[in-house]
Amino acid sequence: MRLFYSNTSPFVRKVMVLLHEAGALDRVELVPAMGTPLNTGTMPVDRNPLGKIPALERDDGGVIYDSRVITRYLDAELKAGLYPQDARLWDTLTLEATADGMTDAAVLIRYEYHVRPEASRSPDWAEAQWQKIDRALSAVEDRWMGHLSGPLDIGQIALACALGYLDFRMADRDWRRDRPALAAWAAGIMDRPAMRRTIPVAT
Repeated sequence: MRLFYSNTSPFVRKVMVLLHEAGALDRVELVPAMGTPLNTGTMPVDRNPLGKIPALERDDGGVIYDSRVITRYLDAELKAGLYPQDARLWDTLTLEATADGMTDAAVLIRYEYHVRPEASRSPDWAEAQWQKIDRALSAVEDRWMGHLSGPLDIGQIALACALGYLDFRMADRDWRRDRPALAAWAAGIMDRPAMRRTIPVAT
């Protein structure tokens, strides 16, 4: 298999963490790809017409994309067990969607200030994206800590990658403020080998 990736992408990180947790990194060839909405650069647009990563080229030549599709596929292929087989699955998928939504909003803020021309930037629009993140963080602190104390699943991995991206790109926002339970959980999961080995590096 071939994974089109970038070390700084939080969505790629989610896939990479799964591969590390499954002990299957050697099953995938990593193909660097970079670009933005304004310049697709080396993004695999011939494999993913949306021009996004991650994209996974399977052994049979087919290509799948969107991190949630890829992690579900790899979990099944590698028997990683990160998607529960009981009623807990729905909470796991909802947590994953919440975390991915936070990440989407954070990436949009990043693009607003670092990709769009200065004259076209909208601080109000960027702040509206942050409000989505802020609400989601508070919801996790208030409602999800019981789930986070359970067995590792893809929802937890997605959340850890979202929080890692906030630390990487928006440390000044101090998401930990007034969220002691989530901050303590994050400290623990960030110490897992799979998380330490996938820390993004600014380029």
